[in-house]
Amino acid sequence: MTPRTLRVLAALAGALSCTGCSGWQSALDAHGLQAAHLLRLITFIVVVCTVVWILVLGALAVALWRRRSGPSEPSDTGPAVERRLTVAVSSAVAVTAVVIAVFTAASYQTTRALSDLPSDALTVKVRGYQWWWEVSYQDPQSGRTLPSANEIHVPAGRPVRFVLEAADVIHSFWVPSLAGKQDLIPGRTNEIAIMAQRAGIYRGQCAEFCGLQHAHMAFMVIAEEPAQFEAWATAQLQDAAAPTNPEQERGRQIFLTKACAACHAIRGTPAAGTTGPDLTHIASRSTIAAGLLDTTRGSLAAWIADPQTLKPGNNMPMVPLAADELRAVSAYLASLK
Repeated sequence: MTPRTLRVLAALAGALSCTGCSGWQSALDAHGLQAAHLLRLITFIVVVCTVVWILVLGALAVALWRRRSGPSEPSDTGPAVERRLTVAVSSAVAVTAVVIAVFTAASYQTTRALSDLPSDALTVKVRGYQWWWEVSYQDPQSGRTLPSANEIHVPAGRPVRFVLEAADVIHSFWVPSLAGKQDLIPGRTNEIAIMAQRAGIYRGQCAEFCGLQHAHMAFMVIAEEPAQFEAWATAQLQDAAAPTNPEQERGRQIFLTKACAACHAIRGTPAAGTTGPDLTHIASRSTIAAGLLDTTRGSLAAWIADPQTLKPGNNMPMVPLAADELRAVSAYLASLK
């Protein structure tokens, strides 16, 4: 094994101690107002289709039984039989038309309910990249933009308007427990409304194949009580924490002098790159690399050492670092809470 491979494996040993995530990803586990509307529509359609299926199978069973017990050769039918058959077929067609009309009306009403958004909704902009999510909030009081990545905090019980854009290819924003899907299309802005009915952690996923690492393009929606959300937003608006020990200070200097600062921003430092995620408060996020690994010092070191081994095809290049440099940079990033 090469020295770099050994460093990656050693760093991964610390990263793999906790690789799970909170939250249940299922459209049948609704905890959002929009998801509840969709679940009612799904349940209604499934129940009606089940009844129709049972009736069709019953009619088929009756027909087969009568065929078995009747004559082997078909016989001519009289006018009375023809009338009964005409009534039966016409009734079936009419019932089918009514069912489709009811489904259409129910879908229309659900669509209207999904797009109904109060004026006090919080606006969050989400931009999809291969393969991560850029998240930004507009602070209404200071006018400052609050950047984040791969993790979305929202106040429980308050509607949130998501403005969706794509930077490269088509992605799809989907949090099954909170709402339906909405595509992110390059050159176009789409919107979706979400309101978490209770606090919790809800997993989201890109639902449109967008390349090699499509399956590793997850995000978390963390619904918090309004007071907790405001405290989180206030903390996120602050500049990055200053190093508290020599190792972290050395990591900061290495970060600023290497290629890292050309792609990433850390507010309060000269690093102002926009190609990759904002790292000002990276240690406060639950995962890195769009849900690939939990945020620990070990996983940060593994990602920095060789991102292409962990997530082949991503746009982060390998930055040559000695072992002590890698430890220092990971210590610095792990302190950015």
